[in-house]
Amino acid sequence: MKKKSLLVVLFLIVSCSTDDSEVNTNEGSTLQPTENSSSNSSTDSSDTSTDSSDTSTDSSDTSTDSSDSSTGISNDISVLVEKFYYDSAVSVVVNDDNLVIYAKDLPDHKSAYYDLNNDLYEAYDEPDNPSFKLNPNDIAEQNIVMTIPRFPEKANNHESTPMGTMGVAVNSVSIFNQMAAPGDDILEELNTFDQYEGHPAPGGVYHYHIEPVWLTETLGEDAFIGLLLDGFPVYGPVEDGVRLTNDDLDVYHGHSHETTEFPNGIYHYHITDDLPWINGDGFYGTPGTITN
Repeated sequence: MKKKSLLVVLFLIVSCSTDDSEVNTNEGSTLQPTENSSSNSSTDSSDTSTDSSDTSTDSSDTSTDSSDSSTGISNDISVLVEKFYYDSAVSVVVNDDNLVIYAKDLPDHKSAYYDLNNDLYEAYDEPDNPSFKLNPNDIAEQNIVMTIPRFPEKANNHESTPMGTMGVAVNSVSIFNQMAAPGDDILEELNTFDQYEGHPAPGGVYHYHIEPVWLTETLGEDAFIGLLLDGFPVYGPVEDGVRLTNDDLDVYHGHSHETTEFPNGIYHYHITDDLPWINGDGFYGTPGTITN
């Protein structure tokens, strides 16, 4: 009888021990989803990191797209919009990829080419040019629409500048190249430039071929003067206190480095005292479009 009782007790002890082991095993298995969940979180975090990396890549692409391919320098010229100060005669619309300049081509300075009844009419009285003579044209309001790249880049093939408007100054006035109309001599035409070095073409398009002294006198000889059709800016004849010559510039009449408006640098044209004055052998960048 004692042996039977002892066997029963041993059986009960073994059974209880087996049940406890099963419980512990089940409790251990309940931790697995938590570990898997942690693993999934880590994967999600990795995915987030990948997205961030993609964003960085996009940013890098944007930087590349908005740079001069020759320098890698950011060239967003929308920073120049506020420089076009003559609000009644010029306005600029900024789009994703371009700037559209609307210009009436009406100088804000006096001229012998304004109508006699215009408040800005002033007879030519410059003693240093006794050879001055009025050409037969008068200043007339224009409707110039110039669409230019917002992020100008160096062109693979450099186009010649057109006869007529190749850029617009900050006071709405057209910028012309160094060429005279067919049959005319540009050096002879110099004697028809008014007291601020501009004159009108047939149709009344007033323009500058050379330094617009009204702008360099009022804004500074090193100031931003206007934009050419390829989107690159034009600056005055002075840089770092030195008056530049053609020998300081490339064949397009410019060079690349920092300016006040572009501390990281940009290609830009300069005005000089000698031919070709504003632009040399064509546009550095790819020109946009212009209508009038």
